Amino acid sequence: MAFLVANLVCVGMGMGVPIFCIVFGFFVGWYIVKRVSLDEADVVVVLQRTSIYSLVVPTSTLVLMLIMWGPTVKMLFDPTADLANFGIPLILYEPKASFVGWLVLMIFISPFLQLLTSLFSSHCTIVHWLRGDRDGS
Repeated sequence: MAFLVANLVCVGMGMGVPIFCIVFGFFVGWYIVKRVSLDEADVVVVLQRTSIYSLVVPTSTLVLMLIMWGPTVKMLFDPTADLANFGIPLILYEPKASFVGWLVLMIFISPFLQLLTSLFSSHCTIVHWLRGDRDGS
């Protein structure tokens, strides 16, 4: 529950752009492994639980992004919408294409990147944990 509140704060700090949520994924992955490895010493179980628990925070980010950016999808079907002055970067040099790209980036790709960062940091933590066990034996 504390991770979901922290994720909400990260969304607020980014003012709707989930860059801090993606960075927060590193801490989430590290903490999940530390928490799971206290209860379980089997690496396979730790990997399974880590993979499952890593889905919680990115799913909340996906829901938050759908709540924040979802209502703007109707602007795509409004011929009078001024997409060029909406405030997004026109990276594709055409307002409608840039708007579609921005929405896909915000709603779908950003939570996926947060999942990847949490999985990456959790696997790095597991490797560090296993090397420590091997070196200590």
